[in-house]
Amino acid sequence: MGFSLMQGRHQTHDGQPVRSAGGSKAPPEAGSSIWGMMWPMSTSRITIYGIPNCDSVKKARVWMKDHQVDHDFHDFKKQGVPEAALDTWLDQAGWETLVNRKGTTWRQLDAATQAAVVDRASARRQLLATPSLIKRPVVTCGRQVVVGVNPDAWQTVKGL
Repeated sequence: MGFSLMQGRHQTHDGQPVRSAGGSKAPPEAGSSIWGMMWPMSTSRITIYGIPNCDSVKKARVWMKDHQVDHDFHDFKKQGVPEAALDTWLDQAGWETLVNRKGTTWRQLDAATQAAVVDRASARRQLLATPSLIKRPVVTCGRQVVVGVNPDAWQTVKGL
């Protein structure tokens, strides 16, 4: 999580000017208690991408709830796969990680379709055409991406 030192900003964490005890907009004294305070600057929110009835996605959602982590859920079946998000996942995690070659969806593909997934571009095309091929869950916060069930990595996503 990013932090910003207040030195030289002369604003509170919500962007309001710092006021002295008399109500003026004067900057705080160097020895005052507000000088040098740190405020969280992260506005990114955790999003879990997947399919609601997937056991791995259920585990992620339960973990977030148990650890009181506010998050959004993006349902591939109802909302599709956002292309920009998929591009980020491919950049951050790699196509080999995102293509779930162990799942039933992969096994149901014909041999020619399976053989055609050989690089980032071909994987991207197939993942957009068949979202259930994406290894789940995909947990994101900003540009951070965690693919699969990985509670240790989820803890580091937001510095929990």
